[in-house]
Amino acid sequence: MRSFKQGRYSKYLRPISYLIDLSIINILALLHFFPTIDSLTFVLVISSAWIVLSIASRFYQVYRFTREVTILALIIRQMILFTIIIFAFSGVFPKFEIYPKTVINYVLLVFLLIAIFKFAMYYLLQKYRVAFGGNYRKTVILGANKKALALEKFFNENPEYGYIHKKTFSFTNTTEAELRSCFEYIKANAIDEIYCSISELSNIQIIEVTQFADNNLKILKFLPDNKEINSKKLKYEYYDYIPVLSLRTIPLEDSINTIVKRTFDIVLSIFIIVFILSWLAPIIAILIKLDSKGPVFFKQPRNGFNYRVFDCYKFRSMILNSEAHISQATRGDERVTKFGSFLRKTSLDELPQFVNVLFGDMSVVGPRPHMVSHTNIYANRIDKFMVRHFVKPGITGLAQISGFRGEVETDKDIIGRVKYDIYYIENWSLLLDLKIIFRTVYNAIKGDEKAY
Repeated sequence: MRSFKQGRYSKYLRPISYLIDLSIINILALLHFFPTIDSLTFVLVISSAWIVLSIASRFYQVYRFTREVTILALIIRQMILFTIIIFAFSGVFPKFEIYPKTVINYVLLVFLLIAIFKFAMYYLLQKYRVAFGGNYRKTVILGANKKALALEKFFNENPEYGYIHKKTFSFTNTTEAELRSCFEYIKANAIDEIYCSISELSNIQIIEVTQFADNNLKILKFLPDNKEINSKKLKYEYYDYIPVLSLRTIPLEDSINTIVKRTFDIVLSIFIIVFILSWLAPIIAILIKLDSKGPVFFKQPRNGFNYRVFDCYKFRSMILNSEAHISQATRGDERVTKFGSFLRKTSLDELPQFVNVLFGDMSVVGPRPHMVSHTNIYANRIDKFMVRHFVKPGITGLAQISGFRGEVETDKDIIGRVKYDIYYIENWSLLLDLKIIFRTVYNAIKGDEKAY
C-alpha cells in the first residue's frame, strides 16, 4: 500500500504580506498624508485597487528561488502603477484636494517601507532555513547531465533557498528496474520534489515518472532540452540561471485564490446553515426518525485535502448496516429507506456537509471525497487518482454535473471522474464554481438518473 504525504509550505506568507502592505498604504495615507479625506472611501477604493493590481502584476509571486533583482523590478513596476492609481483617485475625488507633491512623497515613503519589509522577509526566511532547517523541501534529480549537475550544485551551495538535495540518479541504460529503484527511494525518503532531466529518459519513461508523481502527490519539474514533453500546462521558472519546467499549474496554490475561495465557502455555508438548515434540519430529522430507527446524522471517514482523513456528515438515508463504510449505494439498494430515497434523489442528504465546509475540511465545489476503503483501492488501480487530493474535496464538483456522480459501476466511471476533477484543479476560477453550483441546483430540481 502506498504511503501518501506531502507538505504545504509558506501558505501564510502571502496573506501576511497583503495585510502588512495594505496596512502601510492605508495608515500612512489616513494619519499622515491625507488626514482630511473620507477614510472609508479611500480604504475601500485603494485597497481593492491594490489587490487587483497585485494580482495582475504578480507582485506577490515571489518564491524561494526568486532573485533579488526580480523582486526589485516588481517593486519598481508596482510603484509606477500605484502612483497612477493614486493620481486617478485624486482626479475622481477632487473634493479631497490631494496635491501632486503630496502624492509623490506618499508613494515614495509607502514603497520604501514595503521594499524594506519585502526584502526583510526574503532574507529572514533564508536565514531561518539555514539556521533552523525549517521551510525546506527534499529533492531528487533523475538524470546526471550538465544541467542536472548544475541544479544539484545550486541546491547544495545555496541552503538559504530551502532545498535539501538527497540524491541525483545517474542512469546507465535507464532500465525499468533503475526507474523502479528511484521510485522506491523517493517514497522511502519522503521526497517532496522530483526534477527530471528530459534528455536522460525516453518519452514513455517520462510518462511513467509523471504518473508516479501524480499518484504519490509529488511535485514534478523538468530540466528542458530540445525534446517534446507530453503535457498541457508547462511553466518556466529559473533557479539562479537554470531553466526549470513545472508540470502543472494549480490556481488554488496561489494564496489570493485560496482566500477568495475560502471566503466564498464561509459566506455560502453560513448562509445555508442559518437560512436553510436552521429550519429544514429539524423537519428532516423528524421524518428520518419516523421512517426508521437510528441517528439523524451519518458520519463517515473520507480522504480530503493532502490525503488527510476527516469525518464527512450526511443525513442518514439508510437503515443501520455493517457495510455502510464499505459498500456504495446501488440501484434498488434495500438498505436505502423510503425517505432516504427522497433525500438522495434531491441531494438533501448532503446538506450537513456545509458544516464540513465551515470547519474547513471541505469546499462547496471540488472533487467528491471517497470512502477511505475505496480511495485505497482506486489509488492503486486508477492512474492519476491521487491528483484529486491536491485541493479540498467538495459537496459538488465538475465530475458530478458531467454525468459522473453516484455509484461507480465500472472503471470507466472513476476514470471519467478523475479526468473532470483534474480539469477542475488545473482550471479553477470563481466563475467555474458558480457555474457548477447552479448546474447542481438545476440537476437536483430536475432529477438525476444516477441519484439513488
